[in-house]
Amino acid sequence: MSLDTKGQQQLGSGGTLGDAFYPAFQTLFDEEGDFVDSVETKLAEARMADNVEMFLARALAVGVIAGLALWLVGTLLGYLLVTLLFSGSEGPTFIGIVIQNETLLAVVDALKIPFLVLVTGVVFGAIGFGIGFGSLVSIPYFRASAREREINILLSDSISFMYALSVGGLNQLEILQAMGKADDTYGEVAKEFQSIVLETEYFDTDYRTAVRNQALETPSDSLSQFLTDMLSIINSGGDMTSFLEDQKEKHMRTARQEQEKMLETLELFGEMYMTLSLFPLLLIIILVIMSMMGNAQQTLIYGTVYGLIPLTGMAFLVLVSTVTQDSIGDGYLRPDASEDDIVVDEGIGVFNLGLVEQYTGTYAVFDRVKSREGTYELLQILKQPHLFFRDHPMLVLGLTIPLSILAVVAAVVLGQAPLSLEGMINRPVPGTFFWVYVPMYINFVPLTIFYEWNQRSRKAIIGNLSDNLRKLASANDTGMTLLESIKVVSETSAGKLSEEFETMHAKVNYGTSLKEALREFNNKYHVPRLARTVKLIAEAQEASSQIQDVLSTAAQASENQDDIARERKSRTRMQMVIIIMTYLTLLGVMALLKTQFLDVMSGLATQASGAGGSGATGGGFGGSVDVDLLSMLFFHAVTLQALLSSFIAGYIREVNLMAGVKFAVVLSTIALVVWMAVG
Repeated sequence: MSLDTKGQQQLGSGGTLGDAFYPAFQTLFDEEGDFVDSVETKLAEARMADNVEMFLARALAVGVIAGLALWLVGTLLGYLLVTLLFSGSEGPTFIGIVIQNETLLAVVDALKIPFLVLVTGVVFGAIGFGIGFGSLVSIPYFRASAREREINILLSDSISFMYALSVGGLNQLEILQAMGKADDTYGEVAKEFQSIVLETEYFDTDYRTAVRNQALETPSDSLSQFLTDMLSIINSGGDMTSFLEDQKEKHMRTARQEQEKMLETLELFGEMYMTLSLFPLLLIIILVIMSMMGNAQQTLIYGTVYGLIPLTGMAFLVLVSTVTQDSIGDGYLRPDASEDDIVVDEGIGVFNLGLVEQYTGTYAVFDRVKSREGTYELLQILKQPHLFFRDHPMLVLGLTIPLSILAVVAAVVLGQAPLSLEGMINRPVPGTFFWVYVPMYINFVPLTIFYEWNQRSRKAIIGNLSDNLRKLASANDTGMTLLESIKVVSETSAGKLSEEFETMHAKVNYGTSLKEALREFNNKYHVPRLARTVKLIAEAQEASSQIQDVLSTAAQASENQDDIARERKSRTRMQMVIIIMTYLTLLGVMALLKTQFLDVMSGLATQASGAGGSGATGGGFGGSVDVDLLSMLFFHAVTLQALLSSFIAGYIREVNLMAGVKFAVVLSTIALVVWMAVG
C-alpha cells in the first residue's frame, strides 16, 4: 500500500518521527497484511485523517522511545537491586544451583550481575515498547468503538427524522443532505451522512456509490445494514417513505430490546455489588481478630479502609459506566451556515454576550455595547441568583468551595479539627465531622437543591411532551397551520409546556420566525431528547404547514422514549434499593462489631490485665487492640462506603454522578448519627 504525495504532505509535515521510522515499518509489517488492513479500517471508522503507514510508523517511534526510557529505568533499577541483593553473596550457588567447578563458578560470579541487569533492562524495555506502541495503535479502536456506540443510540431517532422529512415531501438526495446538516442533534450519525454528501459534491461520485462506500466504512453494523437496505430501495425505485417507516418501527423495537439487555446486565451488577461491598468488611473482621491474637496488622487495616474500599467502589462505577447509555449531545440547536446573523444563547450569559462579540474592536461603540451588556447580564444574575444556579447548578460550587475551606480553617483555629493522627484517634467523630462532614454539607446540600430543581424543571417539559405532540397532530390534521395548532394546544392544556407554547406563539406574532422560536424554546432547556423532537418539527414545517404525519412520528418517537425511561426507572429502582440496603447492612454490622465485640473484648482484656498484675498486661487475647483507633477506622470505612454507594446508586438511576449527591448527604448523615451513638 503506497503513500500518495498528498498524504505525505499532510502527515509527514507534522510527523518527523513517522518519516524516520517508515523504513522500520516496511521491514516489520506486511503492507497487505491483516493487521495493517485492520488498523486502516479502524482509522476510517474513527474518522481519523491519518495514513495507515505513517500512523504505524509513528506508533513504532513512540514505542521505541518509551522502550528506551523504561530500558534505562529498568537497567538502573536492576543494578540497584542486584547490588543490594548480591553484594557479598559470592558462593558456590547461583539461583539455588550448586556449582562445583571453580572456573565455572568464577565465570558465573563475574557475569551474574551484568546478566541480571541486562535481563531487567530488556524486560522493562519490552514493556515500555508494548505500552508506547499499543497505546497509540489502540486510539482508533477506542474512537471507533465510541462512535459505534453513539451511532447505535441515535439511529432510531435519526431514522424517524428521515421518515418525517420523506413524509414532508423531500426526495432521497434532499433527505441525505438534511441529515448531514443535523450534526448538532444527531451527532455521529449525521457525520456519516455528511461523508456521503461531501463525496457526491467534491469527488464527482453518484450518491448510490457514496452510500455503498459509507456502508462499508461505518463502524456501526446497524447503520451499515440500514444503508445497504436503503441502497437496494434506491436502486429498485421502491417507495422510500414506506421503507423508512418500516425501518423506524424496526429500530424502535431494537432500542427497547437493547434497553432490556442493559437493564438485565445492571441487575447482575447489583447482585455483584453486594458481594464486592461486603468483601472489605470481611477482611476488616479478619484483620481485627488477628490483631486481638497479637498479630497486629495495622498497615493492612489502613490499606483496606483507605485503599481497598475506594478502589472497589470506583472500579464498580467504571464497570457500570461501560454498559449504561447516557444522553448524547448537549441539547442545543444551532443555526445553519446560512443563518450567520443568529447567535445561539448557550452557556453562561455573562461570558457569552452574543452577536456583539463579533464586532468588538472594529468601532468603539461596539466595545461600549459589550461592556454594558456584560454589566446587564451580571446584574440579572445578582437580582435572581437562585434562577441562575438553577440553570447552572455546578456553578454553585464556586461559592460553596471557598466557604467550606473557610469553615475548615475556622475549625482548625478554634481547635475543633485535629491536626494529628493522635487527635483524630482520640476524637474520631468530632474530628471527622469538621474535616469531612462540614465541607460535604456546605457543598452538597446547595448542589443537591439546585440540581434537583434543574432536573424537575426539565422533566416538567418532557413529562407532557408526547401528549402535547399528539394534540398538535390532531389539531394540524383538521386543517390548522402549525402555529394555529400551537395556539390551540396552549389554550386547552395546562403545565409548563403549554406556557412555552403560548410564549412561542407570541414571539411569532411579533416577527420571530417559527423555526427560530422553536430553537429558542429548545435551547432554554437544552435536553438532548427534546432537541431531536424540535429539530424534526422545525425542519418539516419549512416544507409544509400540514405536517400531521410528522407530528405523529415525533409523538411516537417520544412515547418510545417515555416507555424506555419508565422501564429503566422501574428496574433501576430495585438496584438502587439493593445498593442502599447493602450499605445499611454493612453499617449495622460495623456498629455491632464496635459495640458488641471490640468494647466487650477490650473490657475483658482490661479486667484480665488488672487481675493478673503487670506480668499479664497486653499478653491475653485482645490485650493489644487499640479500640479508639479501630473505632476511627470503622467510622471512616462506613463514611467512605456511604459516599461510594450513593454515587453508584445515582449513576445507575440516572446515568449521572450528580444524581448521587442527595444520597451521599442522607447516607453519610445516617453513618454520622449511628457513630455518634456507638463511637
